[in-house]
Amino acid sequence: MQPQFTLIGAKGQRNNSQKGQEDMIHSARILMVGLGNMGGAMVEGFLAKGVAPANITALDSAPAAKEKAAQWGIEMIQKPEDLAHTPHFIILAVKPQVMDVVAPAYKHLVSEGVCFLSVAAGQTIEKLKGYLAPQARIIRAMPNTPAAVGAGMTVLCGTPNLAVEQMAVAEALMACVGEVAWIEDEHLMNAVTAVSGSGPAYFFRMMEALEAAALAQGLPADVARKLAVQTAYGAGKLAAERTGTSPTDLRVAVTSPGGTTEAGLKALDAHNFTQTVSAAVEAATARGNQLG
Repeated sequence: MQPQFTLIGAKGQRNNSQKGQEDMIHSARILMVGLGNMGGAMVEGFLAKGVAPANITALDSAPAAKEKAAQWGIEMIQKPEDLAHTPHFIILAVKPQVMDVVAPAYKHLVSEGVCFLSVAAGQTIEKLKGYLAPQARIIRAMPNTPAAVGAGMTVLCGTPNLAVEQMAVAEALMACVGEVAWIEDEHLMNAVTAVSGSGPAYFFRMMEALEAAALAQGLPADVARKLAVQTAYGAGKLAAERTGTSPTDLRVAVTSPGGTTEAGLKALDAHNFTQTVSAAVEAATARGNQLG
């Protein structure tokens, strides 16, 4: 018998309220394969949004993972055959280099009622089908590290045979750790990785540079760090909350003609700031294409 669950909402009709997202995921049974940084962050997000610990099962042999599972009150199993019930979602949160060993162990669970969601970088849907089965229902997810604090950005794409319900629940699950977007063309995933996957590192580099510049101007180290971090946080929060205002408009609003901000921006432009960022994204995308 195929596992069944109740769904409220569908792709294209996303309920952005907290209650709407919680309603979508309360009845889904989840198997989390891997409780590392990303898998652990996802479980914490699920629990914070009201998913019952009884609906989450984990599989990870690491002692630290067992401690986490006990702390959260979720069941830990040693092998797929130990599952008491067929899950609705099998989330593959393992390192890409071991996916070819891990994923085939779940071939026997491939069915219309089971959706496989992979968060492993570089593992294409075609590769995952090869590990599982051609008819497997698969969603490839590209989250980023801010998911650890519930502020991630995840992009999803999936196989054509996914049910609308599976897509909606997958979106609601990933919304537990941040914002979510869908793309239809999987080939764009390398560009996604270059922007949002690698993007946090670009912002950290900007923060490093801003902190170093503050130190060079004589500011104390603790103040320099706080200025760089809080300014980045505040700018991001402002852009996220003022959804009707573009980053360009926000920049213009803080740039007075002939003022200090204008002088600083002119210096960035003189050193090809925009072109440099574009080159970083192009290089990361190209590397993703090389890696497959």
